[in-house]
Amino acid sequence: MTNTPVPTTPDSSDPAVDGTDGVLDAGTFDRIKEPRAENRLPLGDGTWHQLARQYVWVQLISSGIIAVLVVAATLVLTLVLGQMWAWIPGGIMTVIMVWTIAITPRQARSYGYQLRQDDLVFRRGILWQRVVAVPYGRMQLVDITHGPLDRGFGIAQLKLVTAAATTGVTIPGLRQEAAERLRDTLVDVAETRRTGL
Repeated sequence: MTNTPVPTTPDSSDPAVDGTDGVLDAGTFDRIKEPRAENRLPLGDGTWHQLARQYVWVQLISSGIIAVLVVAATLVLTLVLGQMWAWIPGGIMTVIMVWTIAITPRQARSYGYQLRQDDLVFRRGILWQRVVAVPYGRMQLVDITHGPLDRGFGIAQLKLVTAAATTGVTIPGLRQEAAERLRDTLVDVAETRRTGL
């Protein structure tokens, strides 16, 4: 018995799926970062696509702005208004923001998505790992959003909405062109795989 692929179904020979056309993988990291632990969630087989490198800069700038605002508010409260208690929450928030800035590059490399025969698999996380498989037939909405900073760096977020809210996935940091290509591919495939809701 031979398996004949359906033309609109993602497979490894489809350039839009495996990235051979260069759109999904242009400007991304070269490989996905895996945790070193023996009990990590495995990547499995297939082609993993990653986030755009600009995503790191957007996250660093956003976190840096928040850190500066926290330090400024803490200084105003303590030095100008004499509220010495502000050092405690201000110091905690500053440490959290510095830690966030420090781990952002490694964290961004842990994100990845894979287009398989029947579903899209999304993974993220080093310490707290999450792997979600979203069946194409259960997708109800594919949404692209981007804020001003995202637009400045040419990236966007792609959000997949399903009937079950817990299986929804947001893939951040895709190049605008890659997000549009992925959206079109997922909509085309979802139409052929629509299941009764």
